[in-house]
Amino acid sequence: MKVEILYPEICNLFGDTGNMRYLMSCLRDAEFIRTAVPDEPRFMKSEPNLIYMGPMTEKSQERVIERLKPCRDRITELIDKGACFLFTGNSMEILGEYIEADGTRIEGLGVLKLRSRRDMKNRFNSLFLGKFENMEITGFHSRFSSAESEEQGFAEVVRGCGTNAASLTEGVRKNNFFGTYLLGPLLVLNPDFTQYLLKLMGSEARIAFEDTARRAYAARLEEFRDPKRHLD
Repeated sequence: MKVEILYPEICNLFGDTGNMRYLMSCLRDAEFIRTAVPDEPRFMKSEPNLIYMGPMTEKSQERVIERLKPCRDRITELIDKGACFLFTGNSMEILGEYIEADGTRIEGLGVLKLRSRRDMKNRFNSLFLGKFENMEITGFHSRFSSAESEEQGFAEVVRGCGTNAASLTEGVRKNNFFGTYLLGPLLVLNPDFTQYLLKLMGSEARIAFEDTARRAYAARLEEFRDPKRHLD
């Protein structure tokens, strides 16, 4: 079992490195590959069970786009083949068509039919409750950008905001690629989704600290469902 973590030295905001720390607890015998910015990604010559990227600064987005340009066709191939990806925070914008920022357009990799727009004067913060298949998803938004997508959404919005203010879905799902603005970390907050992802990766492992994780999840669901609870 191999998990590739892309550019952890810069894609590490909002404590989302906790996604991989939790996965390490779930998969104690797996190999976790930390691909640094100067290095060629391992996925160029092999197929890890999961490829992960976390959120980054807006300036770092441009750096990552440049680093991944030679990998565009391989990323497209892997997504089409059904390889597992998890991109959290603003990292999914890298794979979109472009990012509009301060009157300029930053060209993305064009792997996803996704177009993003930054508003650096207004940070959006909110709780989120949604549905993915037969489970509920919880998380947090803290972002300067929104996006319009022609891809299938990741989670149906129940409470909170989707990929943009008018969207009924949050994030992107394309085959086994999951891209989401949700922070939390997502895997720590959502034991059912984490178990689902482990199975998708080809693992029979159970989630770590399962009893504690599920009790915390149940308490969070009760809080997020409460109509008296403001989400922003």
